[in-house]
Amino acid sequence: MKRKTATKLLQTLGDPYRLAIVEYLSAAPHSVQQLANKLPISRPAVSRHLRLLKASKFVSDEARGAQRIYNLRADGLDALRRYLEQLWEDAERRFVIAAQNTAPGHDKRP
Repeated sequence: MKRKTATKLLQTLGDPYRLAIVEYLSAAPHSVQQLANKLPISRPAVSRHLRLLKASKFVSDEARGAQRIYNLRADGLDALRRYLEQLWEDAERRFVIAAQNTAPGHDKRP
């Protein structure tokens, strides 16, 4: 994943209300009103956050009568998970190299 894409995803989840929405949707689908009832922000504010989450592929929606029901999308979270796993693997490789180079009996002098 490109760093620019990862930055956008992390910024999207960096807002505490958007993160809370993602957490609520991880448990079950919700309507805008159900989410607004759980958060200390207005229904229009919840809708704005959902639009951003939808643009970043974290959520999807479907019409059910007069309501829109929002669901968590796996692909948005999977993309972020893959990025974080890559960071972790890179850090782990560097740690192993550093540990091997500082092992007892390893002389750094030529």
